[in-house]
Amino acid sequence: MRLALSRCTGLLCLVLLQACSSYVQTDGLAGLGRADIVAKLGPPEMERRLDSGSRLEYPFGPYGTQTWFIYLDGVGRQQRAEQVLSVANFSRVNVDMAQDQVRELLGRPSDVQVLGRDRGVVWSYRYSANCQWFQAEFTQQGLVRSAGYGEPPECLKGGEKSNQ
Repeated sequence: MRLALSRCTGLLCLVLLQACSSYVQTDGLAGLGRADIVAKLGPPEMERRLDSGSRLEYPFGPYGTQTWFIYLDGVGRQQRAEQVLSVANFSRVNVDMAQDQVRELLGRPSDVQVLGRDRGVVWSYRYSANCQWFQAEFTQQGLVRSAGYGEPPECLKGGEKSNQ
């Protein structure tokens, strides 16, 4: 029994350490090749081909509060890194924008909720450790119906906003 409890505790500590270290450090990536970046950060969640090279997409952090796009040139060398979950990028999301366009702008959402009565879906992007998210609601046709800011349900306490 003690051995099993000890193993569970050790596994929990390992998981928590990995969660704390899941914020990406892009400082040491300048000029690195794709293979070195993948060795350092792991495989990207998505890789997009661009006219000038490619882009590696890395959602990181607890609840995905950071999404880094790492741009590679035509020979696979890192050119720049951008944290895309920002108010500036959120403001670029507008009504009638397609899901693919939002995905290309912001990366993978932290959460996807299907709306009842076939009304579409809501994509949520956590962008702050202070319980904030950006949400885009899509129609059944995959176009933005509305977009704005909110507070995740776990941040609400007894029906009122929590200051955590």
